[in-house]
Amino acid sequence: MPSLADAFWRAAAYCLHPRVIALSLAPLLIAGGLVALLGWFFWEGALDAVRATLEGWHLVDAMLQWSERVLGADLRTLIVPLVVVMLTVPAVVLLSLLMVAWLMTPAIVSLVARRRFPGLEQKRGAAWWQSVLWSLGATALALVALVITLPLWFIPPLVLIVPPLIWGWLTCRVLAFDVLALHADPSERRALLRQHRWPLLAIGVIAGTLGAAPGALWAVGAPVWLPFAPILVPLSVWLYTLVFAFSALWFAHYALAALQALRSRENAAP
Repeated sequence: MPSLADAFWRAAAYCLHPRVIALSLAPLLIAGGLVALLGWFFWEGALDAVRATLEGWHLVDAMLQWSERVLGADLRTLIVPLVVVMLTVPAVVLLSLLMVAWLMTPAIVSLVARRRFPGLEQKRGAAWWQSVLWSLGATALALVALVITLPLWFIPPLVLIVPPLIWGWLTCRVLAFDVLALHADPSERRALLRQHRWPLLAIGVIAGTLGAAPGALWAVGAPVWLPFAPILVPLSVWLYTLVFAFSALWFAHYALAALQALRSRENAAP
């Protein structure tokens, strides 16, 4: 816990570093620009596709008609864009995480290592393509989990529990690997991921909770936010970018300190 808290405060302080702020602009411009562009061209088409799909499911259409008769309101004007947004949010989160992992994490690790661990040897235990394959494999598993648990997202208590767990596991798998790719060899990386799996998972879950906050706001305040979705979705990308940048810093401080301690123990052993 002391190591976890120490890494947390160091990561928070590094978020104010000019280089970290500058690095966050690249994922923001790429992911935010892509989301805004897709929203501009395909928002109406996505609404029409979801509306047609819901009307094609007779049971769902009957439930909507019954709800409209009871509540005296056209729920389709709310349900349809809400479904589109709820399907878009996981894609935005995954895109932001991968952009941070591929564009920011190597520079963040170099910054932390140069300032705090200048004597830590770089053993280059994983190449860039291994990092990409690892990230894509973990992302595929997370997508399967998201599809399976998607109905639970519409239950208010579970929307605050299920997504953070999935994002936490994915964040831990992706960022912990990338943080150790440059400095640890494969055996050291496996040992650290095994010995520190619970603290690393805790970092990921906390980061996942922070990352799921914009999605929870979408779900809770749908009637208020939906008219501004084309503007607020790119803003959400910026929030996701900041959350994952902080997470990369937290992983870097904790994992590199653990790697240094591991090597110190090995050098001190007879």
